[in-house]
Amino acid sequence: MSEILSELGWRNLIAQHTPELPDELAKGPLTLYCGFDPTAPSLHMGNLAQIITMARFQRLGHTPIALVGGATGLIGDPSGKNAERTLNTSDVVANWVEKIRGQLEPFFDFSGTNACIMANNYDWTHNMDMLTFLREIGKHFSVNRMLDKESVSARLNGAGISYTEFSYQILQSLDYLELYRKHGCTLQIGGSDQWGNITAGTDLVRRVESASVNGLTTPLVTKADGTKFGKTESGTVWLDPELTSPYAFHQFWVNADDRDVDTLLRTFTFRSESEIAELAEATQERPHAREAQRTLANDVTTLVHGEHQTAQAKAAASALFGQGEIRDLDPATLDAAMREAPNASVAPSGQYPTVAELLVACELVASNSAGRRAINEGGVSINNVKVTDENYEVTEVDFLHGKWLVLRRGKRTFGGITRG
Repeated sequence: MSEILSELGWRNLIAQHTPELPDELAKGPLTLYCGFDPTAPSLHMGNLAQIITMARFQRLGHTPIALVGGATGLIGDPSGKNAERTLNTSDVVANWVEKIRGQLEPFFDFSGTNACIMANNYDWTHNMDMLTFLREIGKHFSVNRMLDKESVSARLNGAGISYTEFSYQILQSLDYLELYRKHGCTLQIGGSDQWGNITAGTDLVRRVESASVNGLTTPLVTKADGTKFGKTESGTVWLDPELTSPYAFHQFWVNADDRDVDTLLRTFTFRSESEIAELAEATQERPHAREAQRTLANDVTTLVHGEHQTAQAKAAASALFGQGEIRDLDPATLDAAMREAPNASVAPSGQYPTVAELLVACELVASNSAGRRAINEGGVSINNVKVTDENYEVTEVDFLHGKWLVLRRGKRTFGGITRG
């Protein structure tokens, strides 16, 4: 077995692959691609699994092509949902293409004999006329086989599907043909939900070029409870720090379920098999320490946002839970962290509410009397300084960076009051 298949195998990252792939890999390094459609202004956690998989290939000598779908992003892959996608304007999609390209670049090496190649399928589709598309590409597709695709059949049994979305598979297959012609690309990777599109592409290359190319998919990452990974109560976990702050991103991984953390380490980090085994043992022996989760959070946050933002996220978590100096946090990190906690706002004034009233405002207690009782029991702090007076009224100097006041009840429950 080739080195990359062995690597993906112990990580449980192979869902399907074409039968000829092991023989092709045994011949030496190849060129592969994965596509990322700009259907939003940022990539998300689901995309990250494929980005890291391609990076694994490159580290083992293969040449990756990161394809941003400027054309397919104008169409949209038909989802299993019972509705058509909203079509974004060309200008919006073009802007998202550039943002996503910028997110992809840090993961790859653009020097050396296997330098990463960036591509945009808009380049070979926007000038193709309809007759050429139908005569040279469309004639190779069986409608019967296209109807077998799960997301298409689901839509046919519901509200139906437009010809626009139905044609997505042909456009994606054209990508494989063009990348084979331009760069000798012989492997496409993706999530297991893309198997139908990938095999349609391998079939098109075989029909047009009489060449054998391959496909490989990784399992979709789900939680132990069966729900989709990469979603929180507040929505999707994005790679863009403006949409999901580095602090919230780091906390997402820290909060991983013990049942999931082994899979997440295998999928999203470059830790070795022995390192992951040691972390699994630590989870069994010392689950309260959350060593595996912290390693996972540090590794993935550093991959996506860099070492500085990881250090800031760790410092914020430590300070907010009473184990660090909260006044040392920079304004952006504190602001991001507090937005993830229960919070309330008070208007600037000469006299602010009492601490008990502020505890109620950010829902740390149910009533003023409960707030006063918590203070008298020694369980309330402002900016990590214990409050001893149940009638204490905050002042301007209590607001960090002139904006935030951090309330904590007990060891792990905190909220924020913003002066705005």
